[in-house]
Amino acid sequence: MAEAVIQVENLGKNYIIRHQSQDRYLTLRDVVAGKAKFLGRSIFTAHGIRRAKAFRETFWALKEVSFEVRSGDVIGIIGKNGAGKSTLLKILSRITEPSTGRIRIKGRLASLLEVGTGFHPELSGRENIFLNGAILGMQKKEIKRKFDEIVAFSEIEKFLDTPVKRYSSGMYVRLAFSVAAHLDTEILLVDEVLAVGDAAFQKKCLGKMKNAANEGRTVLFVSHNMSAISNLCPHVIWINEGRIALDGKTDRVIQAYLGHDVSDQFEVSFGTNIEKAGRIRSISLMHLDGVRANVFEISSAIRVEIVYEILEKLKDHRVGVVVRAMTGETVFTSNNSDFSEADMQIFPGKHKSGLIIPGHLLNSGAYIVSCYLGEPNIRRLDVRENVIRFDIVGNPYKIGEVRKGFLSFPFQWDYKKLSDL
Repeated sequence: MAEAVIQVENLGKNYIIRHQSQDRYLTLRDVVAGKAKFLGRSIFTAHGIRRAKAFRETFWALKEVSFEVRSGDVIGIIGKNGAGKSTLLKILSRITEPSTGRIRIKGRLASLLEVGTGFHPELSGRENIFLNGAILGMQKKEIKRKFDEIVAFSEIEKFLDTPVKRYSSGMYVRLAFSVAAHLDTEILLVDEVLAVGDAAFQKKCLGKMKNAANEGRTVLFVSHNMSAISNLCPHVIWINEGRIALDGKTDRVIQAYLGHDVSDQFEVSFGTNIEKAGRIRSISLMHLDGVRANVFEISSAIRVEIVYEILEKLKDHRVGVVVRAMTGETVFTSNNSDFSEADMQIFPGKHKSGLIIPGHLLNSGAYIVSCYLGEPNIRRLDVRENVIRFDIVGNPYKIGEVRKGFLSFPFQWDYKKLSDL
């Protein structure tokens, strides 16, 4: 069994959040006139002097987190925004100190947590390669040996002597990832920054991380991309509200994560947000005759119905759905532009759109639906991720025959006899 290179024991990180409550809002006029003071001081009102109330709240970003990573492991870390994933990587990278617990790390560690972390904006790309390598504990001769590979992988040779403050975020990511991935560190920590790069570069980065794992390096990879996690990581840690919710094999953990907050009802309603120009009010699953359901025979068509509210006149709008498998892969996406390519001007009020998923399209299994509302190429008004689930049951194939994949579409075959033997 490989030796442990990262040991995390009862790790916790808390922050103090300060609040101030008072009986009325303070205006700029109050402040300029000296009639308002900060925390703990007096506030003058028409009825006399009133004391401002100040209080502090302790927020635990991580609590009682324990796990072990062995040499050569490739571990995915998943969870919602704010769950504590990035805080964990910052502690492992020694950027942030823990409040409780302890960590043991054996080996040199490189981290890519935020765009341009460890880069000096006034220095060129060439100079930052050497600077970043030195920060990671590399000798100059080691960096020189890998220099050409780093530049080739990053694809920014043309801008190598340009100060990185003039780089786009995508160029930052290319160079930062290339440095971290090519220098001889035993442990590589990668946060969601790869989302900034284009699709081709993301694929290239995933390939590089696979190669790093094959070479015996240890990789911790934080991502919301379940397909990338599935392809790269045989083992996943799910963090929920600062604690480890599940730690185990990838398929099992991803299915539990995706199904955690997904409703198994026929209809889900959402709260309102008056600051938005449009919002989704509900999503429903039903048969074509209007009978609501969340379990459908493989031959049955499904109607996904979305009710949404528009608060201001829009020149055009998009309402759509994303259907994913329980393993995280996207099965298909569709929106109302599939119905009409013309501009669809829309006025304030409640509206309803429905998507028909034909029978004999999806294979048996469980699926999760997300929905969104927006103005094309302008803004997203509302997004509801992984909100409702449906199951397809039945098997249209010969008895005992099981087909893999998401589709059960009745593809057509033809046959023609060419000659006798």
